[in-house]
Amino acid sequence: MSGKTLAGGDVDVAFIGAGAAGVGAARRLQSLRPDLSLLLLEASERIGGRAQTVNPAELGGFALDLGCGWLHGARTNAWTGIAEEIGLTVDRTPAPWSEGGLQLQRDERDAKAARIAANEFLERVHAYDGEEDAALSALLAAGNPWNAYIHALGGFITGAELHRSSAIDQSRYDPGSGPDWRVRQGYGALVATYAAPIPVHTGAEVRRIDHSAADHIVLSTAKGDLRAKAVIITVSTNILAAERIAFWPPLPDKIEAAAQLPLGLANKLFLQLRTPEALPVDAHILGSYHSDRTGSYQLKPFGAPVIEAYFAGDLALDLERAGMGAAFDFSVEQLKRFFGSDVEGMLSPAVMSAWASEPFIGGSYSYAAPGASDLRQVLAAPHDQRLFFAGEACSATRYSTAHGAYETGALAAEAIAKTRA
Repeated sequence: MSGKTLAGGDVDVAFIGAGAAGVGAARRLQSLRPDLSLLLLEASERIGGRAQTVNPAELGGFALDLGCGWLHGARTNAWTGIAEEIGLTVDRTPAPWSEGGLQLQRDERDAKAARIAANEFLERVHAYDGEEDAALSALLAAGNPWNAYIHALGGFITGAELHRSSAIDQSRYDPGSGPDWRVRQGYGALVATYAAPIPVHTGAEVRRIDHSAADHIVLSTAKGDLRAKAVIITVSTNILAAERIAFWPPLPDKIEAAAQLPLGLANKLFLQLRTPEALPVDAHILGSYHSDRTGSYQLKPFGAPVIEAYFAGDLALDLERAGMGAAFDFSVEQLKRFFGSDVEGMLSPAVMSAWASEPFIGGSYSYAAPGASDLRQVLAAPHDQRLFFAGEACSATRYSTAHGAYETGALAAEAIAKTRA
């Protein structure tokens, strides 16, 4: 529903944000309490949030995920079962970086040494129990020749530079058991398909939430006002921190928590491969083990005639601002060092994400500033048992993932199911 107005409408429960958390919350509450009237409000014109699948005709209609693409912790990831339940295909091919995957190296000795150094760093992170939090950069081994690689890896993990990210928060990260799998039709397609039974208004940016009355909440949106008895808010931390939604009475603890749990950045550039037979299927390379500014490249995912380039942190932001041409040139230079100069003639830019510029999101996935990890619980705590908050940033251990977002949405839905008379 994109054209209808909301003026004068009333529902039992409203959901703000049609990403993994909002869709998951609405479907969960729909199953638990079919007696309640529900409405999902989405500011943009599409469903999926940070899960977005495109199918460019010039690339044969292959499903390309501009946002989240891997079912991390797949055996315990709720989206794995949901995908199969709704008839989508879960591909269990080992991820290129995992055991059984195809990881190509220019210099196996360098790659092995870098991985050993990175594993030692991650072991220090996971064992970190300092009385006071520290930035991840404080856990680097001084003088280690592979620190640049660890900086790059840290960017891929958190979406931010190591000096901005909490060591305690990263030590708590646990995506769940199981390998990384994929959905052939795309993660974005999975979330959007799962949303089909839910009444949704797109183009309905929520600008103000008035929860001053005891018996109802008023949502002021781009399509008019809506009254609800309870609300689940799943917008990104960057949107909350910027106070794009005004709360009355104010909720300063939520705004401060969101500000200390900002979104890092990861972007993808898909390069069209005009001679696909020249490269192997589902292989992976790292642009450089010697620079903190490097891309990660997946060759021909699912056999598609593309190379998926992945950038994170400050590099991702710089390339997003410079545009797709600059990201293409950067990628080509790294790929030439691996495959030789002939690879340039095989490639052209196809499609690129720009999550920092997404007006209703503003980034990719949350990280905690040093000292802010416990604020995830502050952000997630319901207010007055009428305003509930969900999303990957509200997950204490599965933040930055779509299944972490789903789980927090489901928990909020379950709480409402118990409290609504």
